[in-house]
Amino acid sequence: MTRTPRPAARVLLVDQTGRILLFRFTPEDGRPPFWCTVGGAVDPGESYEAAARRALYAETGIIADPGPEIFRREVEFLTIEGVEVTADERYFLVRTDAAEIDTASHTELEQRVMQHWRWVSPADLAALGERYFPEDLPAMIEEALR
Repeated sequence: MTRTPRPAARVLLVDQTGRILLFRFTPEDGRPPFWCTVGGAVDPGESYEAAARRALYAETGIIADPGPEIFRREVEFLTIEGVEVTADERYFLVRTDAAEIDTASHTELEQRVMQHWRWVSPADLAALGERYFPEDLPAMIEEALR
């Protein structure tokens, strides 16, 4: 099977207490719901940093500099739109004192499949009771906050 390359910028958005913001995705094709960090695909001609900044604002209403890339990984998965991809994901750490977020800029698709969000401590990720991505998120957060 041929997979579509998908450059993506992901943001580890961490509040003052060390919790990370996750969105709950409910795929429309019947796959089980899952939780994921802020972020998304890099647009053609866009840098990973610019994509991180754009996604952060579009998904949360927060304007912030994503700072330097802190992690990079390549993963294969089926997108929420049903496309098999090989994603080149770049991760950025953003600290915030925001408690609430603004989802007014969500796309029509995001409005349908990302209706819930939550600040979660790394220790409480298992309590979500559903899968979350990246799967090594607790270790990533621990390393990023060191």
